[in-house]
This record gives sequence, C-alpha cells and structure tokens, in this order.
Amino acid sequence: QVQLVESGGGLVQAGGSLRLSCAASGSILRISAMGWYRQAPGNQRELVATIISGGSTRYADSVKDRFTISRDNAKNTVDLQMNSLKPEDTAVYYCNCVAVASGIWYARDYWGQGTQVTVST
Repeated sequence: QVQLVESGGGLVQAGGSLRLSCAASGSILRISAMGWYRQAPGNQRELVATIISGGSTRYADSVKDRFTISRDNAKNTVDLQMNSLKPEDTAVYYCNCVAVASGIWYARDYWGQGTQVTVST
C-alpha cells in the first residue's frame, strides 16, 4: 500500500503565500503522477495541479500563474507553492498520487488525509 502525508496548511491573509508538501511512502513500485486537489464546503473535489514523472504539469485555470507544483522523484515528494492567495482558494487540500504498489499490480489512486488552507480577507 501507499501512504501520503501532507503538511503546510494553515491560515493566511489574502495576497499571502503558503507551501504544501506531501511525502509518499510504503511498498511503492512506481509513481506515475502526483498532484493536489481541493474541496471547499459544498463543492466537489477539484484538480489544482498535477505533475507526471517526466515533469509535465497541468494546472486548474483558477490557479495558473499563482501556484507552482514541483516533485522530487527520488524522494517521492510533491510540493505546491501557493502565491497571491485569494479567499476563494480556501479549501481542504488533498495530496494524490497514481502509483503501482507491491502486491497490487495495477496503477491506482492514493489520497492523503487533507490539510486545511484558509485565506482571510
């Protein structure tokens, strides 16, 4: 199995910055993609940003030019640098990876427990 542990959430004023970090551990054979999703109250979980092994990235339109995702393939970690935060960025942020784990011979999604990001006006 694969475990994801997130850190770095918190409360910040609008215009401020936060950095989220996530580390994957367990019986990992291969991680093809890592990323961040978020869910605000009453809303569905939505993609924030993803990065694949080769380094290609994808961002939600709402965070382009403000957020930057980065990944350390050797350490199985993914970070999300969030700048120019807005109140509408307030949500629980979830780390995600698509991985093949020992004993489970197909790629599947794994999720962290979530970390709260609150942006005040």
